[in-house]
Amino acid sequence: MNPDQWRRRALWLCALTIAYNLVEGLVSMAFGWADDSIALFGFGADSFIEVASALLVLWKLLDHGNLARERKATLGIGWLFLALAMGIAGGAILQMAARRHPPTTAPGLVISALSLSCMFFLWRAKRAAARALDSATLEADAACSLACIQLSAVLFAGSLLFLLLPALWWVDAAAALGLALLIGKEGLGMVKAARSAAFTGGCGCGH
Repeated sequence: MNPDQWRRRALWLCALTIAYNLVEGLVSMAFGWADDSIALFGFGADSFIEVASALLVLWKLLDHGNLARERKATLGIGWLFLALAMGIAGGAILQMAARRHPPTTAPGLVISALSLSCMFFLWRAKRAAARALDSATLEADAACSLACIQLSAVLFAGSLLFLLLPALWWVDAAAALGLALLIGKEGLGMVKAARSAAFTGGCGCGH
């Protein structure tokens, strides 16, 4: 495909990301709030980070090739990651201090399983678009989808373990801390890359 076709595909992927994550985010946060699950609530909040990331990609694609816009979009996604990581970590610490746990983790199992399949498709498609357009912003957005895959895996494992061994009241909070570490590490890398004087706007994937 030529660059224009890749840009159109990237725009389509943004639209799909926004639509899916709006639904996933609302459902996850609702169940997380109802079940008192910090991990599930934080997972839902991450869905809105995915939406914000996709919106930044849309903004960047409106002027593809603009290095200043590429840097700002990449930096913006990085800060979104860091803000979410701090929020989830704070909530998990409060939950552990109060020694609370959710009454059920069945919603977490279902939502994380669905997310794993959808996000895997989006991650691979976004990586391909990032390579084709050599875009750091698209690469950061692909990393956002990869983080969601990791979050889904952690949430699924934590939910399954708590379902099998409910005496482990701290599992939900521990899963939330795991999510925060994964997100924070990725966000810090994005911020450092965008602030670097060597930033060229390329994704570093190679061609």
